[in-house]
Amino acid sequence: MRILHIIFSIDISGGGPSKSVSDLAFTQAMNGVKATIFTNNSANPYLKESPHPNLQLVFVKVKPFKKALKAILNREKFDLLHGHGMWQMPVHQMAQLAKKKDIPTIITPRGMLEPWALNAGKWKKKLAMELYQKKDLKNAACIHATAQMEADNIRNLGFKNPIAVIPNGIDLAEFPIPVKKEKKEKYTLLFLSRIHPKKGIELLIEAWQNLDKTLRQNWQIEIAGNGEETYIASLQKLINNTGLNHEIHIIGPQFGKAKLAAYHRADLFVLPTYSENFGIVVAEALACGVPVITTKGTPWGELNTHNAGWWIDIGAAPLVETLKKALQISETKRLQMGQNGRQLVERKYSIDAVAIKMIELYRWVLGDREKPEFVFTTNK
Repeated sequence: MRILHIIFSIDISGGGPSKSVSDLAFTQAMNGVKATIFTNNSANPYLKESPHPNLQLVFVKVKPFKKALKAILNREKFDLLHGHGMWQMPVHQMAQLAKKKDIPTIITPRGMLEPWALNAGKWKKKLAMELYQKKDLKNAACIHATAQMEADNIRNLGFKNPIAVIPNGIDLAEFPIPVKKEKKEKYTLLFLSRIHPKKGIELLIEAWQNLDKTLRQNWQIEIAGNGEETYIASLQKLINNTGLNHEIHIIGPQFGKAKLAAYHRADLFVLPTYSENFGIVVAEALACGVPVITTKGTPWGELNTHNAGWWIDIGAAPLVETLKKALQISETKRLQMGQNGRQLVERKYSIDAVAIKMIELYRWVLGDREKPEFVFTTNK
């Protein structure tokens, strides 16, 4: 089975999708699939060279992308094309060429059909949806959602395709629990994600300001990630104006060993986001044994059911009330919650389990097996 993954970029600056697609294709290759990642050239891709003989990396270094994609489809035979993301040309061009060549496609929107995402740049997206995106999605053999909440939002837009619900996966070997937490003067509440208005960082700053100083005195916040310089500067100004610059620190993007060190420093993880189709950083934090606070803008209700953190309403007030509880729990209880989270990720979100499910989906689309239980169809 030969699969072509199409994504605009796998650069580390691209955050979750870049990493997820790289890990997925690599793990599929390890499971016998001939996988190719076809993407634009970038400065710092997650994978610079192929780590496995079954995985081919193709970086498009010259324009136009469509010409390069057409060339590889003429030169090589693929059983299925898997496009990641929306609104950008690569996946649309994939859909056009796949239809001409009668190759089945799967499209993973990567959260770009979530209500919050659709409302950002609403008119441009509405126009793009009418011109080409709706047609591309309707022609897909299957749409892949990373959580049931995302699947429901896609279905509510009127798409009647089969929808597969398969979470993003993480390589557990990359995110071990630290052997021993060092004693420290201050505990750390970590935010690590793309620094963007939808992530709710202003809500975190507001909530922190509204906490009693006696609760905050033994804690600090680290905000890690990359984003637009002007937006990061506005956050720093807000932190300074609220007098919290000695308690809240923007530490910039963290990759590789620095990223793991940030998770290992953390005693709690917070993602106060407005919208997230999955939230790979939640899985990473849980894998490192860090209890998580996140919102119902994410699909992480399992934090509550598995006693691994807090899944709360969006807003500063719910965050204040949760922080009052979270900052005061005993270290023993916090460590137990961390263990619960690690066990949840091991059971459900390992990249090995996810890659095998995706291979099952491919086989079903190609007519080689019965419909998996994680694929949902509707009467058209």
